[in-house]
Amino acid sequence: MMTAAVAFGWLCGVVACAGAVYSLVGVFLVRRFFSSKAAAINECPAVTILKPLKGEEPELQAHLQSFCLQDYPGQVQFIFGVQDPNDPAIRCVEALKRNLPGHDIQLVVDTTEYGANRKVSNLVNIMREARHDIIVLADSDIGVQPSYLRNIVAALSAPGTGLVTCLYRGEPLRGLCAQLSAMAIDYHFLPSVIFGLAVGLARPCVGATIALRRSVLEQIGGFDAFVNYLADDNAIGEAVRGRGFGVAVPPMTVVHACTERGFGDLISHELRWARTIRAVDQIGFAGSIITHPIPIAFAGAVASGFSLAATAVLLFSLACRAALLRQVDRSLGVRGRAWWLWAVRDFLSLIIFVAAFFVNSVTWRGRQLRVDPYGILSSSVKDH
Repeated sequence: MMTAAVAFGWLCGVVACAGAVYSLVGVFLVRRFFSSKAAAINECPAVTILKPLKGEEPELQAHLQSFCLQDYPGQVQFIFGVQDPNDPAIRCVEALKRNLPGHDIQLVVDTTEYGANRKVSNLVNIMREARHDIIVLADSDIGVQPSYLRNIVAALSAPGTGLVTCLYRGEPLRGLCAQLSAMAIDYHFLPSVIFGLAVGLARPCVGATIALRRSVLEQIGGFDAFVNYLADDNAIGEAVRGRGFGVAVPPMTVVHACTERGFGDLISHELRWARTIRAVDQIGFAGSIITHPIPIAFAGAVASGFSLAATAVLLFSLACRAALLRQVDRSLGVRGRAWWLWAVRDFLSLIIFVAAFFVNSVTWRGRQLRVDPYGILSSSVKDH
């Protein structure tokens, strides 16, 4: 008669094998995605770039400047917004204005709030100053290449496209926790979205980049319609799709700065990300358990007393996972990551995955907010 431990071991083995196959398919899909060429640009219409800011984050000045130094011949209006007249991010914007006198740079300071999502309230405030038809917005911790705007506008010009978004990669600024955070983005988020796009399961729209025309934004109710969403970026993407437009994801990445200084900070951030994904797609989030083959195979091996079959599954999972991570590093041009961190990262990711099913609030920008099953934010539990 099969014992509970043996049954658990077999279950883990099946899930781990599925994850290993997923990793092998991911090797091909990641290579194909990054070997594709971005669409060529035919014309360069005027663009407004919106950047909601809060606080002087590490490397903020460099990231903001990367948006201003674009190889784009059309007119570009830059609008930076804060909600606190004493926000230290204002210094970065003022420095940009001094260093780049020929650029159309504007700062908006407006304390008005419209809902629980302060970033979207900030967008509502600064959108009033936007002059151009094409609107591009990106989170404050994002850095880009000089060709960024050309690629975004070219993708948006395709027939039927209503919105363009970008995948992002992690850039650790300092310390072990920042490295682990970047690995979560590069080794879990990035290949899973590329896989989902290839098989038609992913419908991404992320705050790393959202570009759309003013007319499309007006059709979905403007930013005002999303002031209480945790995943405001995803909600904007779904609203655009609901109007019959396509959402394009060009074969490029932008850089997300990973600044976590301790495990408390790391776990808090990753729980918020995981809880956001769970709110957006509960079935897809549950299915993403196969993206953790190493710890699951290890658990199965322990449960079966490291039987020959369970050990073989563990070794197979390790080999397939290593192949995927190596391909990701090659595609991103990353070198020097410690191989032993792979397993640490995968075990931590599984812990975060499980914990996300028991979390009903998130900490965001110093505020603790409750999240309902549909991803709607309620009033803050407490402010820090």
